[in-house]
Amino acid sequence: MTTGQSDPGDHPHGAAEDTAHEGEDLGALITRALSDVDRTQKELATAAGVPYTTLNHWIAGRRGTSRVDPEIFRGVAQVLRGWGATVTVREIFAAVGRVVPGPSDQEREERLLRIYRALSTDRQRDLIQIAEAMGRPTVT
Repeated sequence: MTTGQSDPGDHPHGAAEDTAHEGEDLGALITRALSDVDRTQKELATAAGVPYTTLNHWIAGRRGTSRVDPEIFRGVAQVLRGWGATVTVREIFAAVGRVVPGPSDQEREERLLRIYRALSTDRQRDLIQIAEAMGRPTVT
């Protein structure tokens, strides 16, 4: 489900980076991204934790993706982006005909921890108090 300019699965600043080629399927998207960063399918498979034959079948259109865990697609996008490809999570999901699910628990926790670490000690204490207050049951 999308809201506003970006999908919840994209990096907060990722919406401006969308470079989707309309109608591009997963095979074409991955092939383009690998070409852009001069990497191979085998390198991507290894880095993303996807069996090479599975990735190769996705690219060739010989294997469906309807039952693939969404985190696998996030991992593929993360690896490609880490290598410098201009591929977003939204593009990957669009290429397989799926809606981007919200961020995973781990992504939310990592983002919160980055924010927390960037704060001064006083602000960290304030944030803890706010979070504790939010966790208390509300009286209605």
